[in-house]
Amino acid sequence: MTLIKKLAIDEQGATAIEYGLIAALIAVAAITAMSNLGTTVSGTFSNVRTKMQPGVTA
Repeated sequence: MTLIKKLAIDEQGATAIEYGLIAALIAVAAITAMSNLGTTVSGTFSNVRTKMQPGVTA
């Protein structure tokens, strides 16, 4: 009976799961932010490329 009581009181596994969920949430947020940033940077470079005049050829 004492083994069952110890297992019921032990919260170490729950803490590990909570840390795993937090890490997964941070990863999803980072991927979303980087994806949006990549799209913005790509658009900026495309805009600069279209507005630049070709260099002088010799």
